Amino acid sequence: MLKNQEKSIYSKKNLTENKLSKSFNLTKDPIGSLIKKIAIPASVGTLFQTLFNIVDTFFAGKISPEALSALAKSFPIYFIIIAACVGVTVGGTSLIANSIGEKNKKNVLIYFGQTVIYGIILSAIITFIGLYYASDIFFMMGSTNEVVNLGLQYTDVIFSGSIVFISIVALNSLLHAEGDTKTFRNVLILSFVLNIFLNPLFIFGYSFIPAMGMMGIGLATIISQIVAFFILLAKIMRSSSLKGISIKNFLPNSLYLSKIFFQSAPISAALFMISIGNLIILWYISIFGEFATAGYGSATRFEQILLLPVLGLNTAIISIVAQNFGAKKFLRVEQSYFYAIFYGFTIMVVAGIIIFLSADKIVGIFTNNIVVINYGTTYLRISALIFPAYPIYFISNGFFMAIKKSHYSMFLNIIRNVLLPIPTIYFANFIGGSYKTFFWSYCIFNWIFMISLLLFVIFYIKKFLQS
Repeated sequence: MLKNQEKSIYSKKNLTENKLSKSFNLTKDPIGSLIKKIAIPASVGTLFQTLFNIVDTFFAGKISPEALSALAKSFPIYFIIIAACVGVTVGGTSLIANSIGEKNKKNVLIYFGQTVIYGIILSAIITFIGLYYASDIFFMMGSTNEVVNLGLQYTDVIFSGSIVFISIVALNSLLHAEGDTKTFRNVLILSFVLNIFLNPLFIFGYSFIPAMGMMGIGLATIISQIVAFFILLAKIMRSSSLKGISIKNFLPNSLYLSKIFFQSAPISAALFMISIGNLIILWYISIFGEFATAGYGSATRFEQILLLPVLGLNTAIISIVAQNFGAKKFLRVEQSYFYAIFYGFTIMVVAGIIIFLSADKIVGIFTNNIVVINYGTTYLRISALIFPAYPIYFISNGFFMAIKKSHYSMFLNIIRNVLLPIPTIYFANFIGGSYKTFFWSYCIFNWIFMISLLLFVIFYIKKFLQS
């Protein structure tokens, strides 16, 4: 039984006094309103995280088309860190949020402390993998020696600082569990602004600072993230949710670490599958040359901006569904999922139209090379037709993560990101084998998969949450 003092922390009175949750209650407030309140700040935050990457792409284009290709090919490698980060934050968020829904203060503190420890352990493993195998992965994608050297200048710096990336999301897991996406949003905005100034400073040099080229892009990223870490740390230390936390909560606990592992590892593994899928796609695209890779890489960086509302909805679903699932309010769980799908589909129809009409201008931001622009434009206009289907995929992933079925997310990612490109390649070769036919095939297979996924989630909800 929880102590009365611990119970009072979760009372309505104290919740309204808590800055992180005073504006809404995830288990009581109207779902449509909650989704907007959480998803919009999360989308804005992710916007600046994406703009952060676009700044990197913009300055890589100023170095050379080969540097642009190197940055594009570094993404599947860099995505190893992203996969680890998302696994840590979603695993920690869902377990902490469930504990909040269950009104278990002891587990909130322990899960937070063990999420931080888990992140540190994971970062050491990620650093070793990245530094040791990056060059092999670049060569696997059919890169020239010049592109490999440029890519390693960037990834070596990034992987050396992976502990910073993972520590940030470990801290942020508590904030997201409480429904606070504004703090991380503000941190991402600051990081973006810093990156604008640091990128040209380290790439081209100034005064006593030497020109570092691609290495400078990586260094600018690490410094921006270090600043973000200390801001989040200061915020977390003032959180009333951590009242009563002690050093014992940060001592490795095999029971809780294993729970975090089994909740986050499938998510990280699932996202790692995205990296594998990107490798397959980049391997196929490399047949058409480094300029095709540069065009595709530039296009995908900007494409992420218009996917931001869906990513924000994903964040909202994880927070709202996790707390309501913990509180056993299954009707609200179901309603949250379908509200998010409706919002996401509507927004993505508009986003698809925008990206279709402005594709050539988008790629032209990063380069004036006509060949690169043509490749990027071709990809974007076909990809725009997939946009309305993306909410089904991302929101369904968030749904399964929030109800502690993260292995479902892993299977979904394996199907879409590893298995789906394989028949896509065969079908593309069957109907012509060109760059354009590959992405037309990719569009068709994505829609088939998304519709099947939606039907599966509807079946799951009726069978397990309505019975």
